[in-house]
Amino acid sequence: MTISPDFKARLKDAAGYIFDMDGTIALGDAKSGGHRALPHAIEVLETLKANGTPYVVFTNGTAKPPATYAASLRAAGFPVDDHLMLTPSSSAAVWLAKNGMTKVRVLGNAGCAAPLVDAGLEVVGPSEEAEGVHAVYTGWFREFDFAALEAGCHSLWHGAKLVTASNVPFFATENGRAIGASYPINAMLTAMTAKRPRILGKPSRVAFETAMAVMGLPRSATKDVVVVGDDPALEMRMANTVGAHSLGLATGIMASDDALPEKDRPSILLSNLEPLLQLL
Repeated sequence: MTISPDFKARLKDAAGYIFDMDGTIALGDAKSGGHRALPHAIEVLETLKANGTPYVVFTNGTAKPPATYAASLRAAGFPVDDHLMLTPSSSAAVWLAKNGMTKVRVLGNAGCAAPLVDAGLEVVGPSEEAEGVHAVYTGWFREFDFAALEAGCHSLWHGAKLVTASNVPFFATENGRAIGASYPINAMLTAMTAKRPRILGKPSRVAFETAMAVMGLPRSATKDVVVVGDDPALEMRMANTVGAHSLGLATGIMASDDALPEKDRPSILLSNLEPLLQLL
């Protein structure tokens, strides 16, 4: 797709960039357990860093703590310090604390829970007996079992709020689409309790505002921020909802924007990051 002169100027003069990880700048490498950079991605981030343009990497994955993802990206060659790496648990920790939900049952693994623990929240294990739970938070948890289902339902039946890292069924990997863990867990909890999950990762406003805070940008800079990603239901929807610019990539989930609803349609769809690198 051809980039208009107006949009070229917006990309070049952007106040900050929010990048997705899987399918956008990198793909999981099954052999090494790390990540493999997609073409031009390292150079784009290096150029932004050299230009002094703020950026963060926000993955919707919660399998590992943010610092572990950051280390994996650095091993692949990316200039991503620990504080520049965000997961839905990063924004969940902020939102839960802000709303006084300090006792949280995490239906997720240790990586999913880590940012909540770091924020000083009281984290209850997946199937641990507990009363007075304020929220049930779902994330990456392929070990999910019936005991965790029962415990989660017990907390929800007794007044806890259902919140989630993500509620999309798939994400991009080197071997194609993979199933997201929280989506089927949420479906079971909703079926049993009639409670629908509040999303705290992408595409929520909570996730966007958390990224803005990390970049040190005021809310007034929203219209000058560019969100780059491969999933129309995540990055594109988040950008379009808040009024930021959406740059889609056909390197992961999204192959075309022809049949997408307006809320999920990117401002522009590129086949790779080379045009952005040339502009920067």
